[in-house]
Amino acid sequence: MGHARVSNRTTSGAASPDDMGTLAKGGRTNIGGFAIRLVSRMPFLFAAGRLYGPDAVGRYAIAVVVIEFGALIATLGLKRGLALALAKGKDEACTVWDAMLLATLVSLAAGGLLFALPELMYPDGVVTRFDPWFAWTILPIALSDVAVAALSYRRNFRAAVTARAIIEPWTISIAVLAYYYVARAEGLTLAYMTALVAAMVASVVPMAREFGWPRGWRPHPGRVAAMARLNAPLAGAETIEWGTRNVDRFILGMVFEPKIVGIYYMAQQISSVPQKLKSSFDPILGPVITQSLAKNDRAAIAQQVRQVGFWIMSFQAIAALMGSIPGEAVMGLIGPQFVAGTAALGFLLWGEVLATQGAVSEAALVYMARHRNLAISVGMLLFQIALSFALIFAMRWLDRSGWMIWLPSGWTKLSFPPNYQAAGPAVALMLSLTLTSLIKAGVLRRMLGAPVMAWRWSFLAAIAASVVVGTLFTLLPKRFEWVELVVGEPALVGAFLFVVWRWSFKPEDRTLFAKLPGAGAEPLPA
Repeated sequence: MGHARVSNRTTSGAASPDDMGTLAKGGRTNIGGFAIRLVSRMPFLFAAGRLYGPDAVGRYAIAVVVIEFGALIATLGLKRGLALALAKGKDEACTVWDAMLLATLVSLAAGGLLFALPELMYPDGVVTRFDPWFAWTILPIALSDVAVAALSYRRNFRAAVTARAIIEPWTISIAVLAYYYVARAEGLTLAYMTALVAAMVASVVPMAREFGWPRGWRPHPGRVAAMARLNAPLAGAETIEWGTRNVDRFILGMVFEPKIVGIYYMAQQISSVPQKLKSSFDPILGPVITQSLAKNDRAAIAQQVRQVGFWIMSFQAIAALMGSIPGEAVMGLIGPQFVAGTAALGFLLWGEVLATQGAVSEAALVYMARHRNLAISVGMLLFQIALSFALIFAMRWLDRSGWMIWLPSGWTKLSFPPNYQAAGPAVALMLSLTLTSLIKAGVLRRMLGAPVMAWRWSFLAAIAASVVVGTLFTLLPKRFEWVELVVGEPALVGAFLFVVWRWSFKPEDRTLFAKLPGAGAEPLPA
């Protein structure tokens, strides 16, 4: 791609105040959406766990994997590629509606395949009369993704956050309760379908108002096919990234009963909230990076990656601390049976923190070195899959081997029950994401000729302070577990934020919390 061969000359040496202001504005909106999503997701998890149980949740979780994969294919990389297409300066309305048409056609093809072969969604072979209709959920997911990408290009972050952080999670939380009393067997899937349709309406309507109906637009197969070809490497990168976060659930479905998959899925849903914080920055960071590339300002790109990476890593670390220190209490909220997923929850949450650097580096690599980025992602996904199976079967072998281990209480048989084995893919994911981050950050640093690492050593002090505060609350008697959540969670967050704000934040970091970019802070470097 042409961007990969631009010269090493930079034009300004730093991100402009306008670019940093844009990132700060989008960051404030997305972090607000992250907090809302965190709160609004809990009623769904509570209702699904308490009312439906891990077996029903596990069956639903496997079907959702297939649906989300189909929707990802249907977007054909447009979540990132649409910004690049719009940046070329052609008729924006025509480009957006071409993208919507492309997503619709591929969604109908993918949905039709699953409708005809519902066993792909339900590998246990039990298919009700309603189950095939779940396949058409691909269409609203894909259209909503494209609409959100278009809105973000126009800096309309509020509409995107409203659709994804308010409409979707609150709809599924309310619907899962309503459908339990109306259609209990299909309650989870019906709630999911209802929420995705609501999110599609909430994103497509403001997108249509933003861009309008293009004058003289007619569907053009050649133009749409060209867009699909151009976005093929981006689609590959998105597919691999999605696979990295979901192949663990598929692996568990192959080797464990649905109950184990259901427990793991609930841990994965909690960890997916901070992961969505990262992915929600893609439509914000993408246009800023493409504009810096057009000006050949590589130092600015490096600063943008460092800045956004630090913001995301800080808030993901907070989520990881909140979910892992009082992990048993968090999983216990969903239901007593789900406490077995506490270890998996911890590994998944910290995996998201360690993945941040690779994710923000990829936001630039998908434009500068598409094929190299894709090759790294494919290699690390294969590593993750192999390590997942290796850890599961190694623990099974050790569990059957009869080996003894010495503990202060005496010699004890080494035991790895199924819930321990099921944490193997979470460990593999964390290690894979860490290696991917190091590799992609190294590649981007060499291409830009500037440091891109978002990590700051004061993070360790902030994490240590939170661990100390949070651990003190976990020592309370079991009957005071509510204090661990109601008082302990805010206390550990406060300890983390105090250390980070005092010793990590720079003037440009504080723009994230200013009402206007740069307000109350020193001027950004020009």
